[in-house]
Amino acid sequence: MLARWRWWAYPLAALFALSVIGALVFGFAALVTIRALPSLDALTDYRPKVPLRVYSAEGILIGEFGEERRQVVKIDSVPLRLKQAILAAEDDRFYQHGGVDYTGILRAAYSNFTSGGLRQGASTITMQVARNFFLTKEKTLNRKFSEALLAFKIEHSLSKDQILELYFNQIYLGQRSYGFAAAAQVYFGKSLNRINLAEAAMLAGLPKAPSRFNPVVNPQRARARQVYVLRRMRDLGYIPNEEFEQAEKQPLQIRRESQEYALRADYVAEMARQAMYQRHHEDAYTRGYKVYTTIRFLDQEAAYNAVRQGVLDYDNRHGYRGPEAVIKLPAGDLKREEILEEALQEVTDSDGILAAVALEASPKRVKAYRKGGEIIEIKGDGLKFAQQFLPTKPAANQQVIRPGSLIRVHKNEKGAWEITQLPQVEASLVAINPHDGAIRAMVGGFDFNRNQFNHVTQAWRQPGSSFKPFIYSASLEKGFTPATVINDAPLSFTAEETGSDQWDPRNFGDRYEGPLRMREALARSKNLVSIRILQAIDVQYAQDYVARFGFDPKQHPAYLAMALGAGSVTPMQMAVGYAAFANGGFLISPYLIQRVEDVNGNIVEQPKPLLAGENAKQIIDPRNAFLMSSMMRDVVQRGTATRAKQLGRNDLAGKTGTTSNYVDAWFCGYQPDLVAIAWIGFDNPKSMGDNETGGRAALPIWMNYMDKALKGVPVASYSPPSGITTARINPETGLRGTGATLEEYFMEEQLPPEEEDPIDITIRSVEDIINDFLSN
Repeated sequence: MLARWRWWAYPLAALFALSVIGALVFGFAALVTIRALPSLDALTDYRPKVPLRVYSAEGILIGEFGEERRQVVKIDSVPLRLKQAILAAEDDRFYQHGGVDYTGILRAAYSNFTSGGLRQGASTITMQVARNFFLTKEKTLNRKFSEALLAFKIEHSLSKDQILELYFNQIYLGQRSYGFAAAAQVYFGKSLNRINLAEAAMLAGLPKAPSRFNPVVNPQRARARQVYVLRRMRDLGYIPNEEFEQAEKQPLQIRRESQEYALRADYVAEMARQAMYQRHHEDAYTRGYKVYTTIRFLDQEAAYNAVRQGVLDYDNRHGYRGPEAVIKLPAGDLKREEILEEALQEVTDSDGILAAVALEASPKRVKAYRKGGEIIEIKGDGLKFAQQFLPTKPAANQQVIRPGSLIRVHKNEKGAWEITQLPQVEASLVAINPHDGAIRAMVGGFDFNRNQFNHVTQAWRQPGSSFKPFIYSASLEKGFTPATVINDAPLSFTAEETGSDQWDPRNFGDRYEGPLRMREALARSKNLVSIRILQAIDVQYAQDYVARFGFDPKQHPAYLAMALGAGSVTPMQMAVGYAAFANGGFLISPYLIQRVEDVNGNIVEQPKPLLAGENAKQIIDPRNAFLMSSMMRDVVQRGTATRAKQLGRNDLAGKTGTTSNYVDAWFCGYQPDLVAIAWIGFDNPKSMGDNETGGRAALPIWMNYMDKALKGVPVASYSPPSGITTARINPETGLRGTGATLEEYFMEEQLPPEEEDPIDITIRSVEDIINDFLSN
C-alpha cells in the first residue's frame, strides 16, 4: 500500500516542484519586467498630437495641418451607440476584467483551435492602449508579456472611462485619422453627435485593421466588418433585431475627397499656417492650436465665386483652345476602363470643372468617360463652346476632339453637361475693413490646388490707372483742387528728357478733350492730365508722398511714368492704400489672425489692431481723403466704372486700372466700411487681348463680390469733415463768378478766385499752367 502511494506521490511532488519553480520564474520575470516598464506619464498627462486647425471668424473649419488628424473629445460626449459598437467589436467584457480578459483568452484559443488558424485575438482595450502608447507591434511572447503587465499597471492607475477615453482618441483608423472623432469627419464629414448606428458600426470595425477595412480603399471588406459589428451588438443585447436589420440595409455615403471644407479659403488657411509655423515651428502641427481668422463666411464665399466667375467669363470671351491631351485607347473594350481610370487618376478636377475622356465625338454629340466609370453625353448647347473643334470632316493633323481626347466638362444650371476648359489666366480679390485692417475675404488665385502662388500678397504687378488717385491726392496737398483745370492734350518727351528712349504717352483710344477739371480727368482716367499733374508737383515729391500709404518707393521710380502706374504693387498694398481714402486718412495694418487658442480653448495670442481715428497713424488730411472719395465716387457715377451703378448704391467709390497692352486689369474700390481690390492677368505677363480693360475684366469681379458683401447694408453717407466748404464754379474754367453753375467741394483755404474776365484757357500751354501754379 505504501509502495503504491509512493508511485503516485513522486509525480505529484515533481509537478508541485515544477509549479513552484514556474511560479518563481514567472514572478522573477514579472519583477524584472515591471521594473523595466515605462512610466505612465504619457497617459496621466496625455498630450496627443493634435493638428493645427484654421477657422473663419464664425468658427467654420477652413484648413487643417499636421501628420495626424485628431479631435480630442471627452468620453461622456461619445454617443452611446458608438461606445457600444466599440465594445462589441473590441472588448465586450471591458468593464468586468482587470486589464487581461482570461475568459476572452480561452474563447479566442478555442476559436483558433477549431478554425485551424489565428482568427481571433485576445487583446483587451487596455492592452491595446498599452501597445499604442508604449510598445511595438511585433508579435513576440516578450511583447505580449509586457503588454499584459502594463495593462495591469494601467488598470491600477486609471479608471475604466479614462482608459476608454485614451483609446477613443489615440487609436489609428486610416486616412491619417487618429481617434473616432477625426474618423467620423474623414469618412462621413460629420461630427460625432450626428453619426447614425450604421456609421458607428463602420467606424468601430476599423481598429482591427484600418488598411484592410477602410471603406475608401476596400468598401466590400469594410461592409463585411460593419455587419459583423452590428451582429455582435445584437447578440450582446445592445440593439434589438429590428434596429440591426435597419442598420444592415442602410446605405452609407463615404467621403472620397481627402480635404473638403464648408468654406473654400485655401489661400487664407495657408497664410495662417505660415504665420503659425514662423512662431511655433514644428509644434504648430502637433499642439492643437486653433487659429480663428478675420475671414467672414459670406464675404469669403462671395469673393471665391466672384473670382471664379470673372475668370471663366474672360476665358469664354476668348474661345476654346482644344483638348488638353490625347489618350491612346485600345481597339477593343478589354482593359479600356482600366486604361481610362489610370489616365484620369493623374488629372485633378477643379471645383466642378471635371476631366473626361471622349469616347465618341461628332458635331452633334460627344460621349465621354468620367472617373469612376460614369459615361456622360454632351449635346445641343453643351457643345457650343467647342463647336469649331467638332468639324464634320477634320483636316489632317487638325487639333479636334476625337476618341481619346482629354476634355473638361461641367454641369450648367439646368443640370446638363457642357464642354468647358481650365482657364490659363489668373485673378485675385482681397477685401478689408478700412477701420481696423481686418481681412474679410481673400482669394489668391483661381484654384489653390493648381497654383499655390498667392496673387494678393506675392504678385508684384503694374497698377496702371488705379494708381492715379495717389498722385491726385499728392496734388491736393500741393494746392490743386478738384476744380483745377489742366490741359488734356498730347505730350512727347525726347530721349534726353527721359534718359532712355523717346516717350509719347497716349490716352486710351487716343481721345483728347483739351482743358479739363481734375474731377473730370480722374473720372475719365485721362493719362495726359495725370502726367501734367505729376510734372507740376515734382516726381520726387510724389515718390515720397506715396510711401505714406505703405508703398515701397523703390518700386516706384521717380519718373513721369509713375503717374500712369508704371511701378509695382501687390493687391494687398492697394487695399491698404485705398483704405486711407475710406477711413479719413489713416494708415492701417491688414491682419488675418483674430485670435489663437490652445487645445484647451485658452487664448494664447490675440493681436491688437491699429484703429483709424484712435491709434493708427494719420497720413493725409481728412479733407484730402474726403475730396478723393468725392472724385472717385464720380468714377462710378459717370466715369470709367459706370457699370457699377447696377448695384444701385451711391456710396461706392473707386478707380479702374489698365496697363499698357492690356497686361493687367484692376478695379480698386470701396464703401466707407469695406475696401475691395480685384486684379486679373497672366502669371507670365502678356496681353489679355484688345479692350480687356479694368472696367471690362476686373470691375465685374469686384461688383459680384460687393453685391453679396453689401447685401442688407444701408447706403452710407460721406459727411464733409471740418474745413471743407462748397462753392459754385464755372465748369469751363473752374473759377467762381461768371457762369458759376456747378457746385464743388474745396478746402476752405483753397477756394478758387473770382473770374473777372473770361479766359480762353484752350490756348494755354502746359507750361503756362504749371508756371501759374508755381507762382501762386
